[in-house]
Amino acid sequence: MIVTVRYLILFCALVFVQQTGNAQAVFASATGNPGSDCNPVFGRQLFHDWVDAQQKNILKADGKADNAFTPSGNEEVNFLLTQTAISRIDALQCRIETDSTMGDQAKKGYLKSVEGLLKFYLTNIRTRRVSSLRLPDILTAFEKCMAAHQRKEPIDHIIYTLPYEVAYSVVKADNNAFEKNEGMVRSQQLLILKYCHLNPSKVFATLVENPGMPFADSLVKTVAKKYPRQLYDYSQANNKLGVVIRNITDDEFIKTVVKMSRSKDGQQYFCFLDNILNGRTTMEEIDAAKNDSVLYYRLLVKTQIDYAARAQNKDTAFEFQTLTKRLEQKAKENFVNIINGLHDLSNLDVRFKCIQSLTPEELYYLAVTSDGAMYTSSFVKGVYPLMMKKLNNHGDSLLLRVHFDRYRKFIKISAGFNMLDQYLASFPKPAKPGDEDIAKTLMRAFVNNLERSEGIEDGVDVADSYASVAETLKPVAEEMLKNVQDNYNRNLAAGNKKGIAIYNILHKLFLSADTTKKINLTNELGIPSVYGMPYQDLTYDSSGKVAIQLFIYGDKDGIGLFPGLVGMFNNSNWKIDQTNKQWVTITAAKGRPVTLYMNRPLPEEGDQDGKAQAALCEYLEKNNIVPKVTINRGHSYNAPYTIEQMNPASKIVFMGSCGGYRSIHDILEKAPEAHIIGTKQIADAQVNNPFLRLFSDKLRTTGNIEWIPFWVELAKIATDPIFADYVPPHKNLGALFIKAYKIAMGEE
Repeated sequence: MIVTVRYLILFCALVFVQQTGNAQAVFASATGNPGSDCNPVFGRQLFHDWVDAQQKNILKADGKADNAFTPSGNEEVNFLLTQTAISRIDALQCRIETDSTMGDQAKKGYLKSVEGLLKFYLTNIRTRRVSSLRLPDILTAFEKCMAAHQRKEPIDHIIYTLPYEVAYSVVKADNNAFEKNEGMVRSQQLLILKYCHLNPSKVFATLVENPGMPFADSLVKTVAKKYPRQLYDYSQANNKLGVVIRNITDDEFIKTVVKMSRSKDGQQYFCFLDNILNGRTTMEEIDAAKNDSVLYYRLLVKTQIDYAARAQNKDTAFEFQTLTKRLEQKAKENFVNIINGLHDLSNLDVRFKCIQSLTPEELYYLAVTSDGAMYTSSFVKGVYPLMMKKLNNHGDSLLLRVHFDRYRKFIKISAGFNMLDQYLASFPKPAKPGDEDIAKTLMRAFVNNLERSEGIEDGVDVADSYASVAETLKPVAEEMLKNVQDNYNRNLAAGNKKGIAIYNILHKLFLSADTTKKINLTNELGIPSVYGMPYQDLTYDSSGKVAIQLFIYGDKDGIGLFPGLVGMFNNSNWKIDQTNKQWVTITAAKGRPVTLYMNRPLPEEGDQDGKAQAALCEYLEKNNIVPKVTINRGHSYNAPYTIEQMNPASKIVFMGSCGGYRSIHDILEKAPEAHIIGTKQIADAQVNNPFLRLFSDKLRTTGNIEWIPFWVELAKIATDPIFADYVPPHKNLGALFIKAYKIAMGEE
């Protein structure tokens, strides 16, 4: 049956060629066998050879050097494409060669154009800009344009009817025979129009690259509301497109955006675009607030709540994300950074003066928009108690006021700061047995329907919260685990790939928190466990040696800290070697073979500390010593240098610098399997030194590191209050969730 279909297709193809090409015989091709009536004259043989060479290249484009072109999985389609590449192109050559109405130069021109067309097709199927299946359509379009061109007719009416890939191939091909056709300019414009219809997000950029398009204003009107940020940016440009946009006077939306863009305070207005257009906010209101940090922030929060309420009804406001980003910026700039910066003040009234006038909703948004930036003391001693005081300790009313906007983020933050138990306790208890427990309902909603969220941020927040919940609210953690399992089964039954991945990952992560269950995250999810680090995973040779590399910097603080760091190991358990001028080596004298390599904090003038670090890295590499533990001791601005130089094989990374917790993403980019310890705010030797001492001794004596008991033991030694801001690996589940999700969805 297949053979019969093949010959039927071949017969139809050849009949089509005979009818459309007026060929007398099959022309010489990649397979040879010239027809008797189509032998080219000597002066045009080379031009035919060029076309034949491209036919051969097409037949090889599928990766096989044979006489078939098979780019698709459909046998019949491949057969037709093969015949097109051979017989139909031969017929086109024959038609050109035998056409008595053409002179020699015209025939050479068309043959050269066919060669260019095929070469262009090959280039663009490799880059996937053109589908390989379009070859028959491209040849048909070329033949139609050639016939029109011979009749001295414009070709744009033909280009108008073509799909973009076909039109693109005919109009843009090399050595184009239609360059002087009176319809070519219009054809090029139509090609741009087709491209814009297929790629609306690239309309503005395309119009900038192709100025003077007669349909520019119509295209701008078509995409303006979908891409208001681009409209805003391009309307300011001093080019032809900018002029076009500014001259549109019959579209109120465009006029409003242009008015904003022309103002020196345009960014202040733009995030309120939707409410301005709907008459809910005026530019005069914004003018009255924009120079007052509290009033402007208040207007941002009011608008955020308004937009969140609309979003619940599937009504997404223009530039909602822009508003949220502006809110985040102003929350940090005008409030969070100030109260963080005053962390040394014991007088809380002075420290938190700038937030006293804020409403509960405004305090709520300080928390949810500054995730990772707010210090523990800023939240626990300032934002949270003030917010609850103004709510008369009725936490449930807060979420109703903000229409549950970003409530998962708030729960995650509250859990991370160990305040979730207090927050849930503020909810009213059931009036009688059988009534709904609102707090329990909230935590169920916290876990439910994560597959419906845009992106995976909500899933990351649920993952990040679990370790804290498991430590302080075991019944809640047990309920979370049950809800995760229920949601997994629901998504499994529905066949929802995203939901299956999210809840399977959460289930395995939560189970692994209980080390007695022996959950192997590497086997289950393709990621390492964050609850423990076996000693053998830190070794770099068969003898079981472990290397720790400590980066320290030559500023005043680093130079001052160095003697104390070395002094910690001045006991019978360790052997200190200070003979090298650029680094110190500290090796275990008892127990397991653990060695700490620490560069000297030579003066930063002349980059002496940097050279010492580079020399140590070179020494380690030359001697096949692989440090799988990296310790960073320095200020936050030094952290990028440590990350850049640390070994990609690092399995444990301690960021002993201020805000080290915020370097998680960069660290995982360099060392994907690293367990990371960092602080949300200031770092200090009062925590950093006890960590290093305890960690080194654990490796030397017991070998394995179990983070939960390790952290409990460290808390007894590091008694400084700032210890609360240090985040251990087992509370970095969000980073692990992201990696596991990418693996599950085939994104890495």
